[in-house]
Amino acid sequence: MLFRQGFLFKLKPNGRQARLMSRFAGCCRFVYNKGLSWAKEQYEKKTGQYPTYKNLSALLPDWKKDPDMLWLSECYSQCLQQSMKDLARAYSNFFSGHAGFPVFHRKFGSSDGFRYPQGFKIDETGKQIYLPGIGFVKYRRSRYIEGKSKNITVIRKADGWYVSIQTEYEKDIPKHNGDEVGMDMGVVWFCTLSDGTQITPCNALKKHLKKLAQLQRALSRKEKYSSNWKKAQQEVAKFHQRIGNIRQDFINKVALDLSKKHAVIYREDLKIKNMTSSAAGTLDDPGHNVAQKSGLNRAILDQAWGKFFQRLHWKCEQRGGIVIKVAPQYTSRTCPQCGYESKENRKSQANFICVTCGYQGNADIVGARNIKVRGQRMSACGEFGEVGRARVNRRMESIHCAGQQQEPIEVIIGESR
Repeated sequence: MLFRQGFLFKLKPNGRQARLMSRFAGCCRFVYNKGLSWAKEQYEKKTGQYPTYKNLSALLPDWKKDPDMLWLSECYSQCLQQSMKDLARAYSNFFSGHAGFPVFHRKFGSSDGFRYPQGFKIDETGKQIYLPGIGFVKYRRSRYIEGKSKNITVIRKADGWYVSIQTEYEKDIPKHNGDEVGMDMGVVWFCTLSDGTQITPCNALKKHLKKLAQLQRALSRKEKYSSNWKKAQQEVAKFHQRIGNIRQDFINKVALDLSKKHAVIYREDLKIKNMTSSAAGTLDDPGHNVAQKSGLNRAILDQAWGKFFQRLHWKCEQRGGIVIKVAPQYTSRTCPQCGYESKENRKSQANFICVTCGYQGNADIVGARNIKVRGQRMSACGEFGEVGRARVNRRMESIHCAGQQQEPIEVIIGESR
């Protein structure tokens, strides 16, 4: 099976190379923003010119001939074309409903960088990479690259420049001999498995929140755009990067451990964006418990469930495992023994006591067991990608009739990062 994987290394450019990288990133950011402005203008004028890669890339030769933009010719042409390809993909994702409307890129943002689809050379023995238009740049070889290199992306981060190398390689999928397990995500516990295992969260932001607040207060006291202000801003950016590295290291280790032990993992199909939406409301209709909801949203985002699911899917795929997502409705308040569902079963965060049969247990473990049972039942019925039904028993006086709730399920194959 064909796998794609990314390898991230830190570059060690000299002064001239660092300036060229900054110039290339600025050119790519400029053409992306200018292309976005052009697309908005065409939409307002209703000219029928759509932001496809063909139409966007055709603008580059005219921009390079413009007397005010002759400096675009100093950037490697394929890097500019890749920026237009990113913009066309952003519009495609927006129209398909997978992402929001494209936004303008800003300097030192998350997308500050440029990409080479070809022309680069990697010398692992000499620990250097050839970037067209820049030359050979040294890098820190923390590991050897596996597979054939397809493209490389140069990224600017708080502490310097990095290079991400995407490779392709063929690999035989082994047969996994592990068991099946259900997984319930949470804030108090990062995740709880149906076998009773509970993993403590790293809480990267929560543990460093006090230090981060101190750095941000120091930044606010500096005169804006002064030398000291820039130094303080750099410290804040590096501290944010450190928090992100701690979180990334944690979720990679947990995903690797779970992928080795379990062949089938049933996990919740969480709508994280909806779960972390703001409760502030509007001036006419203000929200309730805004501070509490804000703290909960920050705790949820600190767990990085989305990135964890991506890593788990990809690592399970490499080892012959599979990840199945199950609808999470009522899993933490449904009795695994009698099947009765009620919010009275879970009056506290940790304890579960069934009001019908008296079954007691940890609420997170109960939720993980229900997720496993629900996933196994839907798998046996072959309801992947379709609408499965979860039987939920309720008292007749609480609802008009005891029915069934539709819950979708599908198999997710994660892509490499």
